[in-house]
Amino acid sequence: MNNAVQIIQLPKILDRRGNLSFIEAGNHIPFEIKRTYWIYDVPGGEVRGGHAYRENQEFIVALSGSFDVLLDDGKEQKVFPLNRSYYGLYVPKSIWRQMRNFSTNSLALVLASTVYNENDYIRNYEEFLMEKQ
Repeated sequence: MNNAVQIIQLPKILDRRGNLSFIEAGNHIPFEIKRTYWIYDVPGGEVRGGHAYRENQEFIVALSGSFDVLLDDGKEQKVFPLNRSYYGLYVPKSIWRQMRNFSTNSLALVLASTVYNENDYIRNYEEFLMEKQ
């Protein structure tokens, strides 16, 4: 798997009133945040993603519940279970991704390095493999 892919532990401030974690661009993640989106109310058995980006990098956090992120660099596939709000998955550009096995009431937060651009998406797996060569 691409060596840049990694689970990053975020700061966790423990407090009897409730815990707090945070993310700082350039400190915890290696890019400036240009876009933020979240995925929620995913019906049982549904899969999200199924694409790669030419330029966009992402940082994915399970704010609530759990889900798996399947990453594929064209040579190897690896599944990253996300189930703690103080861990995030850094996904560099040119990695195929799918999100699946969403638990009830799960909430996925995704921080992105680019604004939305449909031309940045690779939505066909065969095209993805050709671009990787």
